[in-house]
Amino acid sequence: MNPSTHGVSRRYALRQTFFFSAALALGSRAPFVRAEDIAAGGHQFLMIGDFGVGNKDQAAIAKAMQDYATALKFTPDGLFLVGDNFYGKFPEGLDSPRWKTDFEDMYPAKAFPGPCWAVLGNHDYDDEPVIKLKAELAFHKARPGTRWTMPAKWYRFEWPAENPTVTCLMLDSNYQNSVDQLTPEERAQQLEWLKTELAKPRTTPWLVAMAHHPLYNNGHHGDRPDLIAEWGPLFQQHGVDFYFCGHDHDLQHLEFEGKRTSFVLSGGGGQKLHDVNVNGRGPFGEKVHGFTHLEVTKEKFTVRHLDGDRKQVHAFTKTPDGKIEFLS
Repeated sequence: MNPSTHGVSRRYALRQTFFFSAALALGSRAPFVRAEDIAAGGHQFLMIGDFGVGNKDQAAIAKAMQDYATALKFTPDGLFLVGDNFYGKFPEGLDSPRWKTDFEDMYPAKAFPGPCWAVLGNHDYDDEPVIKLKAELAFHKARPGTRWTMPAKWYRFEWPAENPTVTCLMLDSNYQNSVDQLTPEERAQQLEWLKTELAKPRTTPWLVAMAHHPLYNNGHHGDRPDLIAEWGPLFQQHGVDFYFCGHDHDLQHLEFEGKRTSFVLSGGGGQKLHDVNVNGRGPFGEKVHGFTHLEVTKEKFTVRHLDGDRKQVHAFTKTPDGKIEFLS
């Protein structure tokens, strides 16, 4: 049976708790990843969310990401930025100095030469919504050569361009913000777009979706029943392998019996942290600043959560048939 949005049966919870307590024991060792652990020929990506603060914590995680890639002797194919890309004021929009200080200098092209695929978070909407939102959507076209990649509020790409391994559906989950959000018309348009994209013939071993807000969440903000109702059945019907997000300021991984999709939250990029309560749902959640390493081959998809000291706090692999294995 699948858990409902309001809880799980006692029998299901006991199974989940036993299984996930073993996984948590593995994850608690916090080892350093070694260069020989990285798959030869795999595609490497780093992911952060809730990072655009311009503070020492953001800078520390940005440096940890650079040091991690250097130590493991790989250059990321690209970065995934899962929202709240810039908190607070955003003077001058396209000409804001924060493009340089909080993006270009913070995640330098020398270390991260690939695309930086971004989605919108609630703070990208709510804090100076007109200026900031327009700037984030326009920056890619207005500044040729930038790595910042956000061609629309929702978009699709495959990687690599030739003989692709992964299909990414980048979504806008801003349905219920404090100040500004998707209009009802935009929400309906995106849903039709998502249905159309998911109905297309599968051309890659891996199909992932990304947005800012979690469907399921053991942290501060809790579950989102609207996203669960609208996107959850589509993910299940079309075999979406992963849903990546941020919003809560922590690192999480949730699995549910009978659901194809693995739910991974990477919100430790720099903003003040949130408490996490796994509470029978897991296998992992931790109140920690950090980032996520995605390693993709045709045969295996590896997800690693790393803290600010570049220690692996949780990791697992998934095969195209859905088999999950936790890494110590």
